[in-house]
Amino acid sequence: MTESALQTFAPLKAAQRLGVVFFPAFDWAIAPTHPEREERLLYTRDQLLEEGLFDIPGITEYRPDFATWEQLARVHFCLPTVGAVSTDSHLASAGGAIRAARLVLEGRENRAFALVRPPGHHAMRVVHGNRGFCNINNEAVMVAYIRDHYPRPDGRPLRIAIVDTDVHHGDGSQDIFWNDPHTLFISLHQDGRTLYPGTGFPRECGGPGALGRTINIPLPPETSDEGYLYAITHAVLPMLEDFRPDLIINSAGQDNHFTDPLANMKLSAQGYAALNAALKPHIAVLEGGYAIRGALPYVNLGICLALAGLPATDIREPGWTPQATRQRPEVGEYIARLCEQVRQVYFRPPAEPTEGRAEDGWWVRAKHIFYDTDMLREQQQEGWRLCPDCSGLGRWETSSERVPRSFCLLAPRHACPRCRALGRELAAKARKSGRYAHVLLLEGDSAAGATEYAG
Repeated sequence: MTESALQTFAPLKAAQRLGVVFFPAFDWAIAPTHPEREERLLYTRDQLLEEGLFDIPGITEYRPDFATWEQLARVHFCLPTVGAVSTDSHLASAGGAIRAARLVLEGRENRAFALVRPPGHHAMRVVHGNRGFCNINNEAVMVAYIRDHYPRPDGRPLRIAIVDTDVHHGDGSQDIFWNDPHTLFISLHQDGRTLYPGTGFPRECGGPGALGRTINIPLPPETSDEGYLYAITHAVLPMLEDFRPDLIINSAGQDNHFTDPLANMKLSAQGYAALNAALKPHIAVLEGGYAIRGALPYVNLGICLALAGLPATDIREPGWTPQATRQRPEVGEYIARLCEQVRQVYFRPPAEPTEGRAEDGWWVRAKHIFYDTDMLREQQQEGWRLCPDCSGLGRWETSSERVPRSFCLLAPRHACPRCRALGRELAAKARKSGRYAHVLLLEGDSAAGATEYAG
């Protein structure tokens, strides 16, 4: 046998050590026949075992950690309480993302993929219930854990990039990181004029302390592998090169597959693999994806192979043909113009946010948020102190049919002493006023944590 033939039959070995954290949430479903149910991942695990993924040296399966209520409260204002809006499955899903981060940051693995559910990228800073199948934002909880436990040796803020490739706009992640200058949030999604949640346009580019740190790339329906890879190459990668993140996270929704019942895109399993091969994320966390048998097992396999540095060219999911994922020329032309536009948003952001207005030293915006799963309507006013020394103190007045008016304050991790002191002062005044059902103060350093007062 020739040397080339021997190489052809050489056993696979991961070029990058990969940890796969798996949690299917056996006991959690919105309803027995709801798209977001445990079968989403059970078929995937069967496929991964059948293909022998975990027999490849360098690819290892792990179980999740359990996040604590305190870790959820490092990110969210949960009303009326953390326990009222989360279950053990949410703790395991967020804990699975944390486990993935620990594997990478402690050097046990080069890359990690948290194959967990329930998903989380529609969960915002304030949480009254479930919207878009999400209660708790897994990536945001993971990012807070990373910043608490793995600071940079030089003391500078850790720079993290989150690239959300779910077909739906990651409006919850955008909301949480809207005024965070140390997190670059990029969302590639189907145009909000054609799909839930109806947001995610280029003009939504960040708060007063983080202009250009939120980037939205609303792709037209029927975007295929070609269009996604064009956007990654011509928009996302130049931004990442300029931002120079310490860590790249892929919020890895899979509902832009050509067979997904909830959207209108044309991505294939090989396209997902090529996307991750180009992006080179340190950590991927599963979000949506509802073609349970025909897409998820193959897409997840493709992502695993790409993260491990292995080829995924032999994957063929059911129903795939060249025609099924072919992109019309006009779609490609639109994406080329869009990429030029969003590069301008990043490299030349506007002088002030396009959402809200300046008012008495604060930047304020009113939001009306619908929790489509729980049928709740939240009225919210958000404000950020316009501070010359930091990104500012955040405040929220919020109420819904479930929770009376409450007051929430956030002194971010790198808030200046004046903003921290003002946060404590405003919390004390709100507590004494008796106007609020709940008063919550979250200080960014892990030692301070969150304090709740009943009005």
